Amino acid sequence: MSILVPMPLLDDFLVNYNLGQVILAMFILSLPVGFVFGSRKITAINVSMFGLLLTLAPSLGGGDVYFGYLGIILLVLGPMIYSIAK
Repeated sequence: MSILVPMPLLDDFLVNYNLGQVILAMFILSLPVGFVFGSRKITAINVSMFGLLLTLAPSLGGGDVYFGYLGIILLVLGPMIYSIAK
């Protein structure tokens, strides 16, 4: 009997998506954290880190190239948001 029963359920759900789609979903779900705390710096760091992840995602998972382009855009926007933060 397996103790880790939820893992096959999670694996069956995620097998339909590639790595770029999962990272993008995590980014969208984590974006409101900066707004809740009212901090542009947290939002900027979040945007920059997910930009780095999305830039590396096509090379890691063999995903689509447009996730890399989105990552480059986020890597440019992250420092811009950080520079205007108080």
